[in-house]
Amino acid sequence: MKNIFIINGHQKYPFSEGKLNASLTKKAETYFKSNGYNIKKTTMEDNYNVNEEIEKFKWADVVFFQTPLNWMGVSWSFKKYIDEVFSMGMMGEMSDGDGRSKEAPKKNYGLGGKLNGNYMMSVTANAPKEAFNNPEETFFNGMSEDDLLKPMHLNFKWFGFEPLPTFVAYDVMKNPEIENDFNRFENHLKANF
Repeated sequence: MKNIFIINGHQKYPFSEGKLNASLTKKAETYFKSNGYNIKKTTMEDNYNVNEEIEKFKWADVVFFQTPLNWMGVSWSFKKYIDEVFSMGMMGEMSDGDGRSKEAPKKNYGLGGKLNGNYMMSVTANAPKEAFNNPEETFFNGMSEDDLLKPMHLNFKWFGFEPLPTFVAYDVMKNPEIENDFNRFENHLKANF
């Protein structure tokens, strides 16, 4: 049996209540529960204890996090969570500082991770799928979804986690295809777990 830590990183706004992120988080929980995973959860709307969150990361074989794409990154409450939990975790619980040593102070930056396991990002975005991986679309200029999410990938790499393929629900405000997204999401989970 594997341990999975599920994080819902949505921040509520008057124009975005987080129903889709909550639904995808619930679908992930249902999927993992039906496949025998032990589950722990955190939602950005909940109060949390930094030390307890560190223990969840240490416990997890897989970290699954659901987040909206807010201004090309995660929500401010999720960023605050990362600043609090990851900063405290790098003091020996989740990594040995930044990975460098006194003997080699110029080498191995970011490679002090003490955790093993995988992580998966699931993202809701207002951008259409066609905005990515296309150099003719000049805003992203050919960037992929994972290129845009590189800071989050590096955050997890810092602690020793390996990535699983990212899921993206596209164009969720202007041209939503929710049922199709739900079907793609279920297939994505089945293909990777």
